Amino acid sequence: MNPSLELQLKTLPSEPGVYRYYDKNDQLLYVGKAKHLKKRVLSYFNKNLPGYRIKIMVGKIVRLETTIVNSEYDALLLENNLIKEHRPFYNVLLKDDKTYPWICIKNENFPRIFLTRNVVKDGSEYYGPYAKVRPAKILLDTIKHIYKLRTCNLNLSPNKIEEGKYKVCLEYHIKNCEGPCEDLESKEDYDEKIDAIRGIIKGDFRKAKEYLVNQMMKHAENLKFEEAQIIKERLDILEDYQAKNTVVNPNIDDVDVFGMTSDETAAYVNFFKIRNGNIIQSFTTEIKKILEETDEDIMEEALIEIRQKFSSDSKEVLLPFHLSVEIPNVKLIVPKVGDKKRIVELSEKNAKEYRLEKLKQVQIVDPERHTTRIMAEMQKLLRMPVEPRHIEGFDNSNIQGTNPVSACVVFKDGKPSKADYRIFHPKTVEGANDFATMEEVIYRRYKRLLDEGEDLPQLILIDGGKGQLSSAVKSLKLLGLYGKITIVGIAKRLEEIFFPEDSIPLYLDKKSETLKILQRVRDEAHRFGVKHHRTRRKNSTIKSELEEIPGVGEKTIELLLSKLKSVKRIKESSLETLEEILGKSKAKVIHDFFNSL
Repeated sequence: MNPSLELQLKTLPSEPGVYRYYDKNDQLLYVGKAKHLKKRVLSYFNKNLPGYRIKIMVGKIVRLETTIVNSEYDALLLENNLIKEHRPFYNVLLKDDKTYPWICIKNENFPRIFLTRNVVKDGSEYYGPYAKVRPAKILLDTIKHIYKLRTCNLNLSPNKIEEGKYKVCLEYHIKNCEGPCEDLESKEDYDEKIDAIRGIIKGDFRKAKEYLVNQMMKHAENLKFEEAQIIKERLDILEDYQAKNTVVNPNIDDVDVFGMTSDETAAYVNFFKIRNGNIIQSFTTEIKKILEETDEDIMEEALIEIRQKFSSDSKEVLLPFHLSVEIPNVKLIVPKVGDKKRIVELSEKNAKEYRLEKLKQVQIVDPERHTTRIMAEMQKLLRMPVEPRHIEGFDNSNIQGTNPVSACVVFKDGKPSKADYRIFHPKTVEGANDFATMEEVIYRRYKRLLDEGEDLPQLILIDGGKGQLSSAVKSLKLLGLYGKITIVGIAKRLEEIFFPEDSIPLYLDKKSETLKILQRVRDEAHRFGVKHHRTRRKNSTIKSELEEIPGVGEKTIELLLSKLKSVKRIKESSLETLEEILGKSKAKVIHDFFNSL
């Protein structure tokens, strides 16, 4: 270790703050935050470092810098700003930095309302950003159906209106505008509409409804029933929009919601902005894991980054799990029941769906990366020392002990390798004894692979529960393979995963790709076994009929079936056809047998 770095480590402060690692070229490698700088930084230089990436990074560090701040939250803010400014190689970055659309209420007399991707600091009001443009357009269309607003870019200053500089355009004549350019609409009335529109954008529909109801009643009192009906239709449009966007109790107001899911390589964070029970913004992003960051670490980063991105000042934040960070004047809540719990679950569902969508895209664009990720996930969930690149699955098939077969299917890199499939006919087991059959088949399969020097699988999957698994384990122990190959059983009823010498089964998420691959191996072994069991049973039935012919043995029967395929065709064959296959004497015996019946 560099002597100057070693000295720095001995003199680190114990306060909260930010640390920065630099390499020999004075390039910034990593920015981190800590509640206790000394403990956190020293943890990087322990011998038992988790993950090879951390080890590589630590090997490059030649100096560090620290900045002390007042609180952990201040450290989080400073860390976030430094990461955005310097973009260190080993830091997590939000993947998506594209410009999102905003709804703008222009700072002008008789304000226009429109969508824009450019935020100009001219005093205008901007609402958003919207992660997708379609919801913003739907909202704007709803507003335009309810309110008549100007769309022209004329400078409607009081002086120019008073001087009569402008004339109403087509929008006025088709009743899309009230004509403020000719002073046909007062500024007070126009501003009242803009105030109601602000409420709609924020998710508060009360002012808009009140305005429309007053207008409707005024027209009705003046016996203007057609105008009143038009206002009623606009009120219906507003209520329909509100109904479609209300997802929780309308009393839940001004709340930020975060949901998250993650795997070995990335985390996926969803954000909702809730106003009056409405989701007025939704955003989901993928965050790559660089140094095996925990979900808590990533959520803290995302919480600050996304709230800054969306200019959120909500005083209440709903989360799926607790964070150690504290934000001044903001409540971080992990709801346990009720509507708030349901909205967090909805946010998590959005994050999971986003992850699945991304994984499907990777599967198409980069199948090798997709396979590597699944193998890594399987290794972790099934507690394996290595990735299960080679899996073998076993299933027994018989009906009341007749014509038993045991199927072995092989999957390589998560895909069937049908050329390696094998069928076993039990030799030492009589009747329907699944446990003994499994013990025999497992022994025969891996005894042969050992004798022939063939590659062994990393994972063996047994179709069945504890009994079948225990029988298979006996054979592996006899062969000296127990502990060298991971073996598990899968029970169909609840999709329980059983491990040897463990009474508690593992229950995987129903959408887990690990479970899907195990199910596919199990189902393929069942399909392959049933197929051969049916073939054997059918052949057994056919042979039993031919075996009744005196003087006809098994080889003769097999030769006939290989040529003529069925008993029916054998019965219908002429003497000459049979002679060509078997010769004169045996052909006559078979021909006479069927024609004498």
